[in-house]
Amino acid sequence: MVEVPESLSIGQVAERTGLSVHALRFYEQEGLFVNAVRRGPGGRRIYCQDDVDWLNVCIILRASGMPLTVLRRYADLVREGAGNVDERLALMREHQERVTAQIGSLTESLDLIRFKVGVYEDLVSQGDAALRQCHGPSLPPGEARTPGLRHEAMVE
Repeated sequence: MVEVPESLSIGQVAERTGLSVHALRFYEQEGLFVNAVRRGPGGRRIYCQDDVDWLNVCIILRASGMPLTVLRRYADLVREGAGNVDERLALMREHQERVTAQIGSLTESLDLIRFKVGVYEDLVSQGDAALRQCHGPSLPPGEARTPGLRHEAMVE
């Protein structure tokens, strides 16, 4: 018995993915779907679960910072089918390196934020006198300023 894929409206797909109807139309216009979006009577878009699954991959890749041009290239490669695994692998490795660098940068930022939270928690627990005496930027012990990273000058 042949299984007929579930037909989903654009509103249902928007609800399942968290993307707006406008974003779904944009993704279609930009060629980001692996399968052509089908049309029903009256020209209404019809989607299936495979489309939702693909969109979830796209959402994760976009959230990780993958540019639309790279995502479009990835969709093109998937659409082409077998025979381009080396190119898909290279694309994903490049993106993996970008995400790894982002994580390193965010970890550095988080370390500073955690340190500052600790400083402020200590000041709050010491009361008003300590708050009035806090004047300059505070860095974790033994840590130099990171080039390009602005530290606050005073506690407000």
